[in-house]
Amino acid sequence: MTATRPENRPLLSLTPVSPEGYRHGSRSLLTCLYKCGNACDHPEPNQTATGHVQDEISKAIARRSVLRGAAAGTGALMLGGVAAASAASPAAAAPGTLAAAAVKGGPLARTKFRSVAPNRRDAVVLPDGFDHNVVISWGDPVVEGAPAWSPYDLTLDAVKKTFGYNNDYVSVVPLSGDAALMTVNHEYDDQTLMYPTGAYTEEQMAWFGIYSHGLSVVQIKRGLVPGSWYREKNLAKATKNRRINADTTFRATGPAAGHPLLQTAADPSGTAIKGTLNNCSGGTTPWGTVLSGEENFNQYFNTEGTVPTGVTLDDGSTLTNAYTRYGIAKSGSDPRKWHKYDDRFDLEAEAHEVHRFGWIVEIDPMKPEQAPRKHTMLGRFKHEGACAVISGDKRAVVYMGDDERGDYLYKFVSADKYDERASAAARRHNKTLLTKGTLFVAKVTGNDVGTPTAPYDGTGEWLPLTSDTQSFVPGMTVAEVLVFTRQAADLVGPTKMDRPEDVEVNKVNGKVYAALTNNSNRGSTFPADEANPVTSCGTRTSPGAPLVTQSGNRNGYVLEITPGSDNHARRTFTWDLFLVCGDPDSPETYFAGYDKSKVSRISCPDNVTFDAAGNLWIATDGAPTPLGQNDGLFRVPTAGAERGHVQCFLTVPKGAETCGPLMYDGDKSLFFAPQHPGEISGAVFESPLSTWPNTHDFPRPSVCVAYQAR
Repeated sequence: MTATRPENRPLLSLTPVSPEGYRHGSRSLLTCLYKCGNACDHPEPNQTATGHVQDEISKAIARRSVLRGAAAGTGALMLGGVAAASAASPAAAAPGTLAAAAVKGGPLARTKFRSVAPNRRDAVVLPDGFDHNVVISWGDPVVEGAPAWSPYDLTLDAVKKTFGYNNDYVSVVPLSGDAALMTVNHEYDDQTLMYPTGAYTEEQMAWFGIYSHGLSVVQIKRGLVPGSWYREKNLAKATKNRRINADTTFRATGPAAGHPLLQTAADPSGTAIKGTLNNCSGGTTPWGTVLSGEENFNQYFNTEGTVPTGVTLDDGSTLTNAYTRYGIAKSGSDPRKWHKYDDRFDLEAEAHEVHRFGWIVEIDPMKPEQAPRKHTMLGRFKHEGACAVISGDKRAVVYMGDDERGDYLYKFVSADKYDERASAAARRHNKTLLTKGTLFVAKVTGNDVGTPTAPYDGTGEWLPLTSDTQSFVPGMTVAEVLVFTRQAADLVGPTKMDRPEDVEVNKVNGKVYAALTNNSNRGSTFPADEANPVTSCGTRTSPGAPLVTQSGNRNGYVLEITPGSDNHARRTFTWDLFLVCGDPDSPETYFAGYDKSKVSRISCPDNVTFDAAGNLWIATDGAPTPLGQNDGLFRVPTAGAERGHVQCFLTVPKGAETCGPLMYDGDKSLFFAPQHPGEISGAVFESPLSTWPNTHDFPRPSVCVAYQAR
């Protein structure tokens, strides 16, 4: 069918809460609607009364001077890095120095640059001396035989075989020579920006949306300019390319696989799950597979009638908040309405299908014939991503965040040990590591008694929830803890955090860094504590506007965790707030003790990565941020005299979120993925507010790579 272009298109019937039509002082109405199902407008899923740091303030320990010294940047507690491709950790670095890997940092780690100024441009903006190119965009062919793609004349076959909508996590693993395999998540669709008005029926848009989700595995090749990469256009050569979508069967692993809670009419085995939804960030394992987190899966499940009130557990009792704790509820404003066309998404027709989402999935990009897996042992919640490292005792450890206001940080430790041999047998063994082990949730305690002041720090403990053989939560079985991980965690008293998103390990200093994006209700429904101290903050409506104060934590933090040795399997840790983000002119901000007059404004940290020098790279997601500027990617040293020196390396186009930061090829290539460009309140397909990357008269989410200009 051929679409027409009407002159006018009715706007969404949503009420803006700011002059520009942004929700909660930052995000656009469109992003709130399609990305997370207006999560902030619904009751907070975590209604438990415990879980704040001040609940344990009397237990604070007294070794403050040592912790303060570390927080100030002396590096005295820095540890040996954990090699991503090796089980062994290098020797610990001397106090105040970086590990030996630091000297190997390539140009993106070492080169000085002038910070990019805050802006609202519809472009990728880089410092002088750097360039970038687009690697792949929404609608580009992925598999051989992909039909021609156009949003004006879409077919389901084209949607299934081309690059999906939006692009969050990016993983790259080498093939041979100048080739590599890139795996990319497709987080969500946006009907307002994807389709011309009146071109398709509600049912057609539903099916297009279902198949626009998932992942793409794409072969890429080096360009002529060092650091550049492009997609392999000869798809006959790209034999490992594939689109993972709603037709793909995932195999459930771990203790909850096959449990009645995962069984459906279509799959009575409870082990064969079709598709993956709302894949946000992820991680690349030391054994070369890709992990992907299913995040805001709750929004796709709906009903025309009454949401089931509870689930019967193995002991015959009823878990009445089985749905509400995950934000699953009847929603008359749901724009997708998948439940009308596929019973899987109708809670009345199939109450257990929703339990088959919210997992960490694992894909082997080298084995396109092999079914990807959903690992129940890693728990079910709104996974931002998963960072896998090898502990000092050779076990696999996976750090994870649950992206919701007031939810928790998690860690998984494998039962079996990593096999570091370079053999097919070792790789097969390592691919089983995430099926058995122990799942933990974090409890943090502040060191300040009374009103805390920066620098903020304390101690912490990983509380066990379940192993593959024994539940540590009274009244819940192993499988129930894994299916209802949020409820299980509530019962052991972890710490409510401000939207824990990406959690990554710095391989140079061995520390763990967690992006805590924001919480506009911190200080009201969420009392402040030392790990979540901000109850009001400075905001701007545009880069040049005056600074004004708003309630809550709207700009976020970066939490720095020190495991205490090179063994990430340890149960205890120390922590500090490495960054209290925001405008340096605002008094609540803190940049690891660095001179605030010399740092870039930064808001809403989301995804993080590291270069070989141990610098932290932070991608932001506020679009536009509470500072009135486009999102960006920021470089921050984690040690030495420059510790905490936040510099903006690039900004993304209007309405876009910065995703997928990845250093590759000796820090010569920096992959990043602007998704949902132009997702600004009032934008429609016919009247876009962005046309980036300027290949068409509508915006296209794309994966890019940055490098030094020749």
